Amino acid sequence: MTQHFLLSAAARTLSLKEIYKAGEETAYETFKRLRWQDGEAVCPDCGCVECYEISTRRKFKCSACYRQFSVTSGTIFASRKMAFVDLLAAICIFVNAVKGLSALQLSRDLDVQYKTAFVLAHKLREALAAEVANHELDGEVEIDGAYFGGHIRPANFAEDRIDRRLAEHQTGKRRVVVALRQRKGRTLTFVTETEAAGVEIAARVVSRKSVVFADEAGHWDRLHQAWIVGRINHREAYSADGANTNQVESFFSRLRRMVTGQHHGVSPKYLHQYSAHAAWLEDHRRRDNGANAHATVALAMAHPVSRVWAGYWQR
Repeated sequence: MTQHFLLSAAARTLSLKEIYKAGEETAYETFKRLRWQDGEAVCPDCGCVECYEISTRRKFKCSACYRQFSVTSGTIFASRKMAFVDLLAAICIFVNAVKGLSALQLSRDLDVQYKTAFVLAHKLREALAAEVANHELDGEVEIDGAYFGGHIRPANFAEDRIDRRLAEHQTGKRRVVVALRQRKGRTLTFVTETEAAGVEIAARVVSRKSVVFADEAGHWDRLHQAWIVGRINHREAYSADGANTNQVESFFSRLRRMVTGQHHGVSPKYLHQYSAHAAWLEDHRRRDNGANAHATVALAMAHPVSRVWAGYWQR
């Protein structure tokens, strides 16, 4: 029997042991190489390629505008205080956690404050989400929605318990993650109040030449106005004549395990970042962990300073 890729040595091309054995200088060179082609510095202000290195403090100076900058200037890691070897190790831990990673666990692994780990993880999620910004899906696309959050804890005594299904008893924190997944392609996620909002989302991100697959929910009937649609009634089968939503359900399986198994509770304010993180992990699940780590570094170095997470704890 053929061995699964994830069980093979080819899936393990980077480890914490290798990162720390190579040391700080090698990690620094990795960040330089992944930000600039061949590691040659380019001024983030004017784009000049004629820059020289200030060897005493790991900075560069532009020959045109005379601005001093570092390898992380203008990126999501701007003003970072962590050593490059610790930053690379954090990214390795982050991508190795295929069902997500809690900030508390990351803080213990790196021996940093919870605040540091929390912001770092969210910065990485923001960078990962940017990989599919303005991406259009085509071919065969599956669409579905799943509810997250808003759990109401039942009262101790039976006579005090309420019907948690009624709208009057809802907490207002329950949200729907609408996922659209192209078969053999990417997964796009959106957080909405209702699953029916997925029709308008599909109109923005799915090519009109696509074939869309959905379940039996009535609000998906409107999809027939713009696309060829395959429907599957889950009361009868999970797959029939090529119609199924198994790929998007696979994504939801990962996201549910991430939320319930790692984070235990997710704020609706940041649910979009957790869902984007789960989608990225699902899309790249067959790529070795070294390639995933280096791709994450490259995305983070190409992403501008975060307007949400820079100075988050200082409001």
